[in-house]
Amino acid sequence: MKANEIYLRPAQPTDARDLSAIHIAAIKALPATYYSQKELLAWRNYRDRPDDANLFKIIQADNFRVAVVDDVVTGFASYIADELIALYVHPKYQGRGIGRILVQHFCEQAMEQGIDRVMTTASLYAEGFYSRLGFSLIARASHYLSKGIIVPVSKMSKTL
Repeated sequence: MKANEIYLRPAQPTDARDLSAIHIAAIKALPATYYSQKELLAWRNYRDRPDDANLFKIIQADNFRVAVVDDVVTGFASYIADELIALYVHPKYQGRGIGRILVQHFCEQAMEQGIDRVMTTASLYAEGFYSRLGFSLIARASHYLSKGIIVPVSKMSKTL
């Protein structure tokens, strides 16, 4: 593998702490433009430090991929059939095509299953990113976070 080359692999239970850290860092890096600090805090489950216990359970799913650059886990995506459930890239690695590669992998996996349209629920921040990858806005919706906090999100789809 070449330096700075991005490759994907299935997530392993030992990745849980790194994935939790990426989730927290990505949300902490967002400005309070679309969401308040209170909403962003709820989005990261009120955590400032990684908590691998919850992610460990999710990693058992088959469709959970991590992006690796120079032996460092830099981002991750999880999906079920036609729906991209989560996509996060560590802020230090954003802008290098990691998110795009994770979304392309998800779309390829869906096509291999005979799926011709995929969906995701994007934060308002991520709407432009998904639009550049060919997703279209379906509707605005509400996303329910812990402690009764509700935030606006974008339901988006892409024809494959």
